[in-house]
Amino acid sequence: MASERKFVTENIRRVLLKEYMMSKVGRAGFGGLDVQRTPMGTRVTLITERPGLVIGRRGEAIKSLTKAIEEDFNFNNPQIEVQEVENPNLNAQIMAEKLANALERGWHFRRAGHSTVRRIMDSGARGCQVIIAGKLTGQRHRTEKFKEGHIKFCGEAKLNFMAQGFAAAKLKPGIIGVTVQIMDPNARLPDEVRIIPPPPVAVAPEAPVTKEAEAAAKAEDKKADEAVQELKKTAEGEAVAQAKARKPRVKKKEGEAGPKPEGAPEAPTAPGTPGEPKKAPRKRKKKEPEAAAAATPAPAQQASAPPQELPPAETPELPAQNPPAEEKKEG
Repeated sequence: MASERKFVTENIRRVLLKEYMMSKVGRAGFGGLDVQRTPMGTRVTLITERPGLVIGRRGEAIKSLTKAIEEDFNFNNPQIEVQEVENPNLNAQIMAEKLANALERGWHFRRAGHSTVRRIMDSGARGCQVIIAGKLTGQRHRTEKFKEGHIKFCGEAKLNFMAQGFAAAKLKPGIIGVTVQIMDPNARLPDEVRIIPPPPVAVAPEAPVTKEAEAAAKAEDKKADEAVQELKKTAEGEAVAQAKARKPRVKKKEGEAGPKPEGAPEAPTAPGTPGEPKKAPRKRKKKEPEAAAAATPAPAQQASAPPQELPPAETPELPAQNPPAEEKKEG
């Protein structure tokens, strides 16, 4: 418990020192306080808008502040260092005090809030929020907020990138609290990803071209041209060989009919003609005289009628019918 009480006591002492410095350095524009313990003593860094007012003539004001810090707050060998703010419009504490002074001078709270937000955003902040709370227009307390840009309300992003300042404006109806929160313009949020391009490849300087290299290049080009010509010749020879290998057209002999017209009957071709199929020769039927055809019975009728048996003595002699046919054949 002793160590915990020691930490609590130390923090209370630092808060009291900050309030004392705000009251003493109000006109110079109090921007913040940093206390660091060193082996040589305590170093107090004071951030102000106008460091000349803090130092005073011949350092009289800073000497009185050092003496008060050592006696009233029991800091061992304090050394005060005064720093000037680079951009007062991005310092939350300075802007809160300026807004409180504007309210004390009689500015309307809406006009003062909007002008403060515009001034902060024009200086390059990523976002800001102004909260004015108190008896603004009547006897009842209320809160007005003015915000613009990107704001973080919780988490590590708020602790690292959001600066907060507080000041109080004393008016006739009562005290009005002013809170200003500003996001650092150089803040890099966790959801912002930056792609780094690859480094450029160093190109080696080209070596000077010599006569030997030029001659070698020309020789290579000549060889390539010769190879192309050989390929063309071989391709042409193959095309000629293929054309010769095709079957030649058969020339028609003299006396043969020319091309037949469409729809004409095909003329009989000789069996030895090339390119046409051989047809079997037709058998010619022999013409017999009508008498011979009438005398000779049909083979079907002869086969159908059974032969009649006659006695040998009474069998008549049939006249010869074949000789006239033979005579006709011989004639």
